[in-house]
Amino acid sequence: MLKAIRPVLLCCLVAAPAVVLRLIGADIPAPLALLAFGGAVVGASFMLAWAAEAAEHDISGGLAIAILAVIVVLPEYAVDLYFAYSAGTDPSHVAYAAANMTGSNRLLLGVGWALVVIVSLAVTKRRTGRPVRAILLESGNRIELGFLAIASLISLLIPITGQIHLVLGIALLAMFAFYLVRAAASGAGEEPELIGPAARIGDLPASRRRPLVIAIFVIAAAVILLCAEPFANALVDSGRVLGIDQFLLVQWLAPLASEAPELIVAVIFAVQGKAAGAIGMLISAKVNQWTMLVGSLPIAYLIGGGSAALPMDGRQTEEFVLTAAQTLLGIAVLLKLRFPRWLAWTLLGLFACQFVIPGTTGRLVLSGVFGVLTIGALVVNRREILPTLLAPFRRERTIIARDEQRELASTPR
Repeated sequence: MLKAIRPVLLCCLVAAPAVVLRLIGADIPAPLALLAFGGAVVGASFMLAWAAEAAEHDISGGLAIAILAVIVVLPEYAVDLYFAYSAGTDPSHVAYAAANMTGSNRLLLGVGWALVVIVSLAVTKRRTGRPVRAILLESGNRIELGFLAIASLISLLIPITGQIHLVLGIALLAMFAFYLVRAAASGAGEEPELIGPAARIGDLPASRRRPLVIAIFVIAAAVILLCAEPFANALVDSGRVLGIDQFLLVQWLAPLASEAPELIVAVIFAVQGKAAGAIGMLISAKVNQWTMLVGSLPIAYLIGGGSAALPMDGRQTEEFVLTAAQTLLGIAVLLKLRFPRWLAWTLLGLFACQFVIPGTTGRLVLSGVFGVLTIGALVVNRREILPTLLAPFRRERTIIARDEQRELASTPR
């Protein structure tokens, strides 16, 4: 038991200073506050990830993956929702309301998806001695790709209208609820494959595992609720003190803190030869971001005293365009359920380019590059567009049977 909870205790120790500072209301310099509260968010993120994975023993496979993808990004949600809520009374926070979302979205796809494939292909080549050009996804991933495609297309209304309206938010939340229903109906009976602390917690007898998982959830959630507001404010204040663009700190530093456990787990799965499962988990996280997170922002803004539509300034509009363009490229190429090596390097290279070519010009140029590549991929994979868009509304057996027939038809005799 002690061995299983040792990493959890270490994370609690890392989070303890921030909790104490929050409870006593101490005022410390912004950079130190950023370290303290950022460390607490990172610790809580790892705890949530381990508990969510261990909970797969007690929840059906498909639903577990969806819930895992939600839980491990709760710290990110907390920061984004705080900015949206506070923007209702503090207009200066409007600029940061969706910054974390666009940053984490591009980080997840441009770095997370790419690294999983690159690492997995390298490991496969080392083990077999033969180069492999692509990772093959499972037929069930077509459902998630369908949800992601629909949500991404709907979200194009945001840069077009320059706002996230409450009606759009409710529609996206309804889509997320439907996604959970579909996820709950898939993957039942599959044994979870866990690693590290999650595996040690999962191997405990049910009488010990379940109370422990619940306790970890409660502790980690409490830490996030206590630390989200001071962490968000420390990001902005530290940028002001250190002379760093506050928008960039909110957009990239917070996602790095909250996404770290998920990215680490995904890369470890890739090293173990489970790239398809890792990609599936990251696709599920993308679905959650485009539905639950984006849909919640206007609600938080309204509750915080704002109107029925969260306004987007020029920069956030450009960020949404770039994020949507990157996502649509990923979907377009994966329509055949193959993740080729060239796509991984392209995503990683274009992700790096946004820091080399900053500003409006860079964002628009990169969006154009993503758009051209997306059109080319859609032309090549045009036969898979409609089946993917319809996949969320079809039975999984029908989808699997269709993909099997397609594979048989394309196999040379």
